[in-house]
Amino acid sequence: MMTFQQQLDKYPQAQIREQVLSATPQQIDQALRRPRLSMEDFACLLSPQISDVQLELIASRAHSITKQRFGRTILLYAPLYLSNECHNGCKYCGFSADNHLYRKTLSLAEIEREAKLLRAEGFRHMLLLTGEAPEAAGIEYLESAVHTVKTHCGSVSLEVFPMETDGYKRMVAAGVDGLTLYQETYDPELYRELHPYGPKSDYSYRLQAPERAGEAGLRRIGVGSLLGLGDCLTDVFYSGLHALYLARRFWRTQVTISFPRMRPAEGGFQPNSIVTDRQLTQFICALRLLIPDAGLILSTRESSELRDNLLPLGITQMSAGSCTSPGGYGDDDNDGEQFAINDHRTPAEMAEILQARGYDPVWKDWDSAFLNKAC
Repeated sequence: MMTFQQQLDKYPQAQIREQVLSATPQQIDQALRRPRLSMEDFACLLSPQISDVQLELIASRAHSITKQRFGRTILLYAPLYLSNECHNGCKYCGFSADNHLYRKTLSLAEIEREAKLLRAEGFRHMLLLTGEAPEAAGIEYLESAVHTVKTHCGSVSLEVFPMETDGYKRMVAAGVDGLTLYQETYDPELYRELHPYGPKSDYSYRLQAPERAGEAGLRRIGVGSLLGLGDCLTDVFYSGLHALYLARRFWRTQVTISFPRMRPAEGGFQPNSIVTDRQLTQFICALRLLIPDAGLILSTRESSELRDNLLPLGITQMSAGSCTSPGGYGDDDNDGEQFAINDHRTPAEMAEILQARGYDPVWKDWDSAFLNKAC
């Protein structure tokens, strides 16, 4: 089977942008009538020319598909930052090596404290995050961290540096079942400009990492782009293409897609483009139509009002009560945070809101037998 890079090469950025921008009302209507979207249909549904009536139709279809495939459930998870030490010079990231912020890597005792606090809040799904400094938080450190966290929850995912297949196999053996890895932007030239030095400057190595994770047997793989870095129309198109590729190649693996928009962070980077709430809504609905079974994730980067309003339109997973600095759940300050969150509601408040709107907040959605390879 061709690699994703080979598939990506078949969709030149200039051609895709033109296709999105030139979509006619008739083409958008035709795409809306398809039972399953082609990539050409998907491009039409990303068009900024879409009318309010057409957007309402996309939203209605997205709601119906999500209700059919996922019911009225929202999986709640918490990010747990292990380290903000990093050797990368990413111009937009609060953890950039160029920024003068308080650097910290949690000890195992501190990791356990954070995990206990999150468990007390109800979480059984935890996402472990680091910067990219292998001597401070490398594969062996992550193995120990996963073993520590697994005593307090059942499902552990990673949002860390890309690994070789053997590294991901070690993570699976340690108890990891999910990976989130944003390409940030699928524009290789812009990517090089935004990542001037450090391991992350290797565009191709990062692009191919989800395939290596799939080969290692991870149960969930999440992709996405950081909206605001580049041209959002093509980045969302490529995020959908990437997710669809992974879903078809690794059919036993659940694929998820995230929609992070730029937030204020150390360094003061300003977005290259502004993604409006209307556009974000359109992107989420279009991706639901493209990949009906994908998990769609909305984090605390977004406001409480927007998150509540987007609930019926395709979202299946949400974070709550998040902190983006190492040790932040046990400390009162946010020194060394990656970015500022936007929804400050507690996990209990988030669960109450979900229930009031007719949704079931899900803290645990697995059984140990499901994770047993012998079964």
